[in-house]
Amino acid sequence: MKTCQLARLQRKLGYEFSDPKLLQLALTHRSFGSRNNERLEFLGDSIVNFVIAQALYERFADAREGQLSRLRARMVRGATLAELGREMELGDFLRLGSGELKSGGFRRESILADAVEAIIGAIYLDAGMAVCHERIRSWFASRLEQLTTGDEQNKDPKTRLQEYLQARQQSLPKYQVSDIQGEAHEQHFSVICTIECLAQPATGEGSSRRGAEQQAARYALKMLGVDH
Repeated sequence: MKTCQLARLQRKLGYEFSDPKLLQLALTHRSFGSRNNERLEFLGDSIVNFVIAQALYERFADAREGQLSRLRARMVRGATLAELGREMELGDFLRLGSGELKSGGFRRESILADAVEAIIGAIYLDAGMAVCHERIRSWFASRLEQLTTGDEQNKDPKTRLQEYLQARQQSLPKYQVSDIQGEAHEQHFSVICTIECLAQPATGEGSSRRGAEQQAARYALKMLGVDH
């Protein structure tokens, strides 16, 4: 990867690596070769869980353990991490094997989420916990500010959509898998969510059928004007 490309990404991250090779490794998917970002991803996953847990503990002083656990799960789930990856435009910098490139791996939620965790692990190795902690809090700042301990906001999209329709005595949504791509160990699902009161179906994608259904339900709520 060219130095100018790395410099561009580091500006987006708000951090400049002392060892740029760590960043290159964090961007390397296992399809690219045996030396890849899986170990960094393992490290970053633990770190982001801890940092977000601490942030929630400080922000919601009266919240119960169960509430904090649901909030943390919402913050560190694959969909949220993938959103961060898209905001950083990580897809432009990922090192993927030819198969993943052809199948659109640079857009895949699981690959983007894993890369974000790997970058967190790389920053920790490059600069230590204090810097890593500051970067994570900065990246998640707007999402943390929008959080509430209200039960409604912490319910998953499928549950909220079902309850919304039931309250209005309407038929429940129907979910159908429209496409499956990728190898058996790393599949990518596309799902269609059909609702009688909507003129067109909502669609969703994810690394699992459940994840794709949740995204489709989230879009359906937006189409219904429940979420903005």
